[in-house]
Amino acid sequence: MKNGFIPLVILGLLILAFFTCTYTLKEWEQGLVLQFGEYKRVENAWNEGAEANAGLKFKTPIENVITLDRRNIELDFAAETIYDIKQKPLEVDSFILYRIVDPVAYYKALGTKARATNLLDELMDSSLRGVLARVDSEQIISGRRAELMAEIKKAANLVAKGEDYGVEITDVRIKKAELPTKVADSVFDRMNSEREKEARLFRAEGSKLKNEIVADADKQAKIILAEAKGKAQAIRGEGDAVSNKIYADAYNQDPEFFAFYRSMEAYRRGLGSGTTYVLSPDSDFLGYLDNQRGPRRR
Repeated sequence: MKNGFIPLVILGLLILAFFTCTYTLKEWEQGLVLQFGEYKRVENAWNEGAEANAGLKFKTPIENVITLDRRNIELDFAAETIYDIKQKPLEVDSFILYRIVDPVAYYKALGTKARATNLLDELMDSSLRGVLARVDSEQIISGRRAELMAEIKKAANLVAKGEDYGVEITDVRIKKAELPTKVADSVFDRMNSEREKEARLFRAEGSKLKNEIVADADKQAKIILAEAKGKAQAIRGEGDAVSNKIYADAYNQDPEFFAFYRSMEAYRRGLGSGTTYVLSPDSDFLGYLDNQRGPRRR
């Protein structure tokens, strides 16, 4: 009985020693090994370009291991009010990505994740205010956002390095940057008023230009009509002169025929259907109807 119990005790001690002296790190984890609170080593530490060395690890029973993330860690901040260079308030909502590059410094300076979150929140708050307070809100909203995020990242890393936080800010993003509701309403009203003023100015200028164009068109039309009438009268005068000359030539060649032709034209035009005339019997107008030789000579 005793001989069978001893191997079980030994086996149990071996199993206990195995679990006490071993631990496992995943690929995205790094282990900070401490002995009585003092730094001993870092397992699977993050180094740029280095491959992960995860898996089963060994330690002494008096050592304890703090597991830290080796990936980028996202830290989302609550929206806060920041004043631009013109002291205009702006609601800014942002987040960062950071990486633990020095586990020992991180553990000494920040300790727990909650403390790290608080300190990095203060760090980003001062960095945001320091950069955004130097520019106009329009540049923050749209004009230079990418450039400003790079400046904030640089400023935050300088402070983190100076304080030896053991972290590197890998990215800074401004998710939202907009005017507070009351300010936005007043800005909208002001912009709307300015646009209406510009619209009235454009309409007035357009109306003035329209009147000028219409007046000039009327003037040109009158000039064109006057010139056209002058040309028409000149052409009509020339035509009348030519017509009179033709009539005169015809009259000189045969006065009797000319008189007859003129009378026939007068009859054709004047004696239409249903026409009534009251004339003296000896009127010259009807002379060719009584006498083929024409009206009597007086």
